[in-house]
Amino acid sequence: MAAWLMAIAGLVLLVVAGDLLVRGAVNLALRLGVPALIVSLTIIAFGTSAPELLISISAVLENQPGLALGNVVGSNVANILLVLGIPAMMAGLQTGDHDVKQSYLTMLGASAIFVLLAFRGSFDLISGLVLLAMLAAILFGQARDALSHRRADRAAEELPEGANPGMRWLWIVLFLVLGLIGLPIGADLLVNGASEIARRAGVSDTVIGLTLVAIGTSLPELATTVIAAIRRQADVALGNVIGSNMFNLLGIIGITALVGPLPVDASLLRFDLWVMLGASLVLIPFVFMHRNITRLAGVGLTALYAVYVGMVLY
Repeated sequence: MAAWLMAIAGLVLLVVAGDLLVRGAVNLALRLGVPALIVSLTIIAFGTSAPELLISISAVLENQPGLALGNVVGSNVANILLVLGIPAMMAGLQTGDHDVKQSYLTMLGASAIFVLLAFRGSFDLISGLVLLAMLAAILFGQARDALSHRRADRAAEELPEGANPGMRWLWIVLFLVLGLIGLPIGADLLVNGASEIARRAGVSDTVIGLTLVAIGTSLPELATTVIAAIRRQADVALGNVIGSNMFNLLGIIGITALVGPLPVDASLLRFDLWVMLGASLVLIPFVFMHRNITRLAGVGLTALYAVYVGMVLY
């Protein structure tokens, strides 16, 4: 009973924290005069990647480096296929009007370099420094873009739903802080509760790690994206996924590699890394052809993720 209560409490906290984070991010963008997309690529993406970072560092310290890499790669697959698929099934994502080509190409580049480094056999100190240097360069570019947008005249821009031009800074900061704190706590509660339920049902720890951990650590992104889809803020939804994937590969593995080496399992090189790249390429029609992620497309993305999980398990 306690495990079920923990899982339910985690789910509720994820939904509430996701709503607070989206509200805070949109109004922060409004007050700073920068697009919500840039905020979602930084603040939201980093905040919703916190569970992956905590789990990866703990895995290395507990001599389970395979869990750290599997968690990040699995989470990136889930971010694209599941985190975009489920909200699209619910409400559709009007992504056609948002230009994310540059951010998307950066994510593809980060993914390709991550795969190349993986073929070295291990993510060591050198690999970690390379990944963190790439992350620093990306953040510098986004900061420069933010400054240029602040100088631009945005008076005629239509306010997104949920934006409140009169919202005080205290409330904006409070929403962001509560969202960033609540998301990883909610994910931790839900993963622990679900893991306990699975163990009682006789499911092995390996299966739990391959499924519940990867999906569970993607729940903050899912909660944030669902709320953004309901509020018709597709730029926040898509930016959150792209930013989270970049931070997972560059920031989380970069930082974790500084804590200790991460040997790359042969199965990742044969299958999972290529699935991660393939899932990223699925977004090409929505990014370059300005197609909306319709409900039907959402069903397709979610089905692809179900097939992937089935192949991993069997």
